[in-house]
Amino acid sequence: MNSDLMELEKLSANNILPLMEMVLDLWPECSHDEELDNYRGLIDSDVAQCFLLRIKTEYIAFIHVGIRSDYVEGTSGSPVAYIEGIYVKSGYRKHGIGQLLIRAAEDWARHKGFQQIASDAEATNDGSIQFHRKSGFRERTIVCFVKDINPAESQGPNP
Repeated sequence: MNSDLMELEKLSANNILPLMEMVLDLWPECSHDEELDNYRGLIDSDVAQCFLLRIKTEYIAFIHVGIRSDYVEGTSGSPVAYIEGIYVKSGYRKHGIGQLLIRAAEDWARHKGFQQIASDAEATNDGSIQFHRKSGFRERTIVCFVKDINPAESQGPNP
């Protein structure tokens, strides 16, 4: 794919709606209004950034990178730069677009003074796992457990 035709843009009010389409394609269980509020909060943020990739008038990919202050397994310290989400539309995958987005996130993290960047993937998402490995991430495996203790009210604790 010819990278001369691609434009990398920071999240703005002008491109937030095309971002929402990709966000909901990546996470279909999410609420449009909730995600729109979340991503509006990232415009001009000092602790997170979203980069979108556009070819002509079509937005084809995005990466959301932020700062996690809690401990991130396998990192040498806290806080750490963290890839919260990365997405490339299906027709554009395996053309190096994900690598361009990773570099943009790494540049953002370096500019913020970070030495490491972390990410995650579902254990069953083989495509994402292979992508992360190819992108130079080292894999750290942990097993997380969740048990519903009140199945009728598994929405969380009562206030």
